[in-house]
Amino acid sequence: MLSFNFVHVLTGILVVGTCVSCVSNERITYFQQSTDGTPIEFGELIPYELTDYRLQYNDILDVSVTTMDQLLENGFNLDPNMGSRAGGMMGGMIQGDINYISGYRIDKDGSVDLPILGKIQVGGSTVVEAKKAIEVELKKYVTTEVFVRVRLGGIRFSTLGEFRRSGKFVMMEERLTIFEAIAAAGDLTTIANRDQLVLIRQYPDGSRMHQINLNDRSIIKSPFYFVQPNDLYYAEPMKVREIGAGENASQSLSLLISSVSAFVLILNLIVR
Repeated sequence: MLSFNFVHVLTGILVVGTCVSCVSNERITYFQQSTDGTPIEFGELIPYELTDYRLQYNDILDVSVTTMDQLLENGFNLDPNMGSRAGGMMGGMIQGDINYISGYRIDKDGSVDLPILGKIQVGGSTVVEAKKAIEVELKKYVTTEVFVRVRLGGIRFSTLGEFRRSGKFVMMEERLTIFEAIAAAGDLTTIANRDQLVLIRQYPDGSRMHQINLNDRSIIKSPFYFVQPNDLYYAEPMKVREIGAGENASQSLSLLISSVSAFVLILNLIVR
């Protein structure tokens, strides 16, 4: 049989191991007090850092042209088939796939190829500037008054690593926050490293990597609060995962008890 002191040692290891392997609330709580020296209080109005998004390669534009006669006939319902086309779709994600098929993709040269009008340079332009460029070209072929609508064909982003649902998502929104994107991916797992979330963002001249601290409230004031098309988020696990910890105290305790029990059984067989 094992000695009394040895049992005490195992008990101590069990207690210490449980404390070490548990993930503290400070590591997984969003919107904690800002660490940049300017605390953000609840109820405080926080101005957004909004920048005009510049269109780039692989973006998809939803372009529609309506004549005055169509506008008078249908009113402001510019697309009378939208209701039936969107029927049975969930969360705007499948609708994004339709825009992928029916929309117009911006090529590597920054051009969008439209029927009759041909290629129009829109890379590096805002959506408003792209709309004006299309209107200028359209006036060369149409003498009647028309209404042109240009929108992004949804916001596409990808998640990798410690997300509960990793994958590629399409949200039919013109503006999407990083926390809405995380919610769409089922939130981060408990062992995800929230203060070092990696963002790979595409720019007209290439891609850049950024590191984001989701635990800091000041993220609301950062340029990364709003998702941009083709953003990729990677959440790496905390070091606690390397020792096989569970997502909560109960799981960690269960894992440690199983490990210690197996160790004691093997040691007991050796001693005998």
